[in-house]
Amino acid sequence: MTNQIALVLGLLVLGLFAADALVLHWNLPLFLGKAFASLIEYLSFWR
Repeated sequence: MTNQIALVLGLLVLGLFAADALVLHWNLPLFLGKAFASLIEYLSFWR
């Protein structure tokens, strides 16, 4: 992955979070936090 691709992907993610906060109101950070916590719980089962 080149620096240019990484920068574009990072800006897209930040833009999505900004659009969510200002317009969409999908609560993406909360959803991603819950999904990440669920993933950690699932992975801890296999430990």
